[in-house]
Amino acid sequence: MEQNLNLTAEAMSDSDERMKETLALSSEAERDRDKSMSDSDSEDEAQQNLQIESLQTELVTNPSNYDAHLQYIRLLRRMGDVDKLSRAREAMSELFPLSPTMWRQWIKDELSLNTAARPEAFSRILKLYERGVFDYLSVSLWCDYINFVQEFDPMVRQFSPTGISKARDLFESALTAAGLHVAEGSKIWEAYKKYEQDILLTFDDTDEQAKEKQVQRIRSLFHRQLSVPLAGMSSTITAYKTWEMEQGSLQDVESIDLVDIYPHVAASYQKALEMYNARFHLEEQILSPNISDSERLQHYMNYLKFEQSSGMPARIQVLYERAITDFPITPDLWLDCTRNLDNTLKVGNIVSNVYSRATKNCPWVGELWVRYMLSLERGHASEKDLSEIFEKSLLCTFSTLDEYLDLFLTRVDGLRRRMASSSEEDLEYKIIRETFQRASDYLSPYLKNTEGLLHLHAYWARLETKLGKDITAARGVWENCLKLCGSMLESWTGYIAMEVELGHINEARSIYKRCYSKRFSGTGSEDICQSWLRFEREFGKLEDFDHALHKVTPRMDELKLFRMQQESKSAEESEKNTKRNAREKRKLGSDITEEQSPSKRFRDVGNPKKAPEENKYHVQNISQVTKVEGVNWKNTKIDDNPSEQQFSYEKNRGYSDQCTAFLSNLHPTVDSSLSLSISVCFCD
Repeated sequence: MEQNLNLTAEAMSDSDERMKETLALSSEAERDRDKSMSDSDSEDEAQQNLQIESLQTELVTNPSNYDAHLQYIRLLRRMGDVDKLSRAREAMSELFPLSPTMWRQWIKDELSLNTAARPEAFSRILKLYERGVFDYLSVSLWCDYINFVQEFDPMVRQFSPTGISKARDLFESALTAAGLHVAEGSKIWEAYKKYEQDILLTFDDTDEQAKEKQVQRIRSLFHRQLSVPLAGMSSTITAYKTWEMEQGSLQDVESIDLVDIYPHVAASYQKALEMYNARFHLEEQILSPNISDSERLQHYMNYLKFEQSSGMPARIQVLYERAITDFPITPDLWLDCTRNLDNTLKVGNIVSNVYSRATKNCPWVGELWVRYMLSLERGHASEKDLSEIFEKSLLCTFSTLDEYLDLFLTRVDGLRRRMASSSEEDLEYKIIRETFQRASDYLSPYLKNTEGLLHLHAYWARLETKLGKDITAARGVWENCLKLCGSMLESWTGYIAMEVELGHINEARSIYKRCYSKRFSGTGSEDICQSWLRFEREFGKLEDFDHALHKVTPRMDELKLFRMQQESKSAEESEKNTKRNAREKRKLGSDITEEQSPSKRFRDVGNPKKAPEENKYHVQNISQVTKVEGVNWKNTKIDDNPSEQQFSYEKNRGYSDQCTAFLSNLHPTVDSSLSLSISVCFCD
């Protein structure tokens, strides 16, 4: 037994040793794995740091890189760098509108880091919600906003008078923004009614008057909702009848018709139901998940045309907002949307807010910036606001230089109009002159000898005389224009017209002397000479007219000779081209392949020595029935021997000989000479 115990002890000792070795190896392996994971994490962190540095550099050099902003925010969110993440989101929000999903993530991160019950955290998150619902229309974000206020605002939660007023204002804002959303608007209506019903539960039975007032408020909400075409209208009318039954107004939901109690509500509901049914298929089209973006956009455009035909601005605007949410960087949508607002509302914060969002979504569209400035001017915005928008527009990149020119001219237009009704004329005109100078400096290298640059300088010179009262400055503008657009006749005539309008005849004459010998496009050189003579006839003395005639006559003769030479040269070129074309046609006719001539091939029809297929081809060619100018040709008989072929015809008018036939399905290389060969063949 002792021996067995000793053996057992030795076995246990060996087992313990092996276990210790195994544990040691396992521990070592675990340490190696942890080290490997740590090394891997370090490598990932180093890689992420490199990516962050690269994205930071890119955003410094190109702040308008939308994708770089997105990647930077995603990377910072993954790394958990809260401070940098918050700054990155703010920087992106300054330049671009954020999607509802991005706002929801931002708010979620703020809620996880801060207790919303704290006043400073609540205020910060509340502002995030306000900014979020401003960027795009999102019913779900509005619902989150409402739920947040109801949960974390103590006054709203406790139904204090101030809190109730605050909540109602929020609900009304939500209804204004999304209450007409056909597919999802009912969510806001339901939340609003629930809140009002919760208020009703707080009243004591003793306060009958206040309770009845609250009941009437809820009833009014039901009536408003039932007059709007929304999804789920049947369930809404059922809920309303049930609620009225609870209030004692109805005895039975099924048996009592709403028309008997509230006929105006029933009429409104019926009309809304018809409107919803008319829009149902349009809603199905834009909400279908199995269509491409281009198809969905087209469905939106069709839907918008339908709504515009109904002429309800609020409903049209809500649909535009829905389309913009799905297609935020489609310029045509923003242009149509803002044009619709300009035609209906014209002024107000709603229009300026939409333009603000439009220029954030599509900053490369110059027309949006131009109309934004005009909208602000209609709303009597301050010079500070107008100047700020103008400077922002110049930071954008447009596809054409004309868009930059339009921006500068729109800015000057606004300054000129306000200067006419302002007492600060000196200050205002300095701004106009600076704007013109900036436009000229920026556009001159690219728009030399163009109508746009000429128009800019003509406008500038006129304002220098009319508003600036500085003729010297106006002449300086025209002289600069001549340096840039001197080859354009209109530059000289515009300068001359200004001097004539101001009564400066000698100055106008001196300009004619500078430009009459210049070469202009088209008939411009002759026109300026004739213009000088006409000017002296109307304003000059006889000596002035004789002097102009003495200068102009040799110039006109020179131009006449030049025109004749040009016409002669053009005629020679035309004759050469005609001859060249004729030679090419003859060469093309001689390039026919070495096949039998058409007449020989025709004579070989019926020759037994020829291949049957070839004979068949030619017989088929002349066996077509053809009508030309009232002549009906019939192939009455085709024998093997073509000399025995007989043709008859029914004649209304046309050919009277017996040797003419019309053929079809001929080879493409056949020319008009075939008719002669066939005619000879028949006559033989």
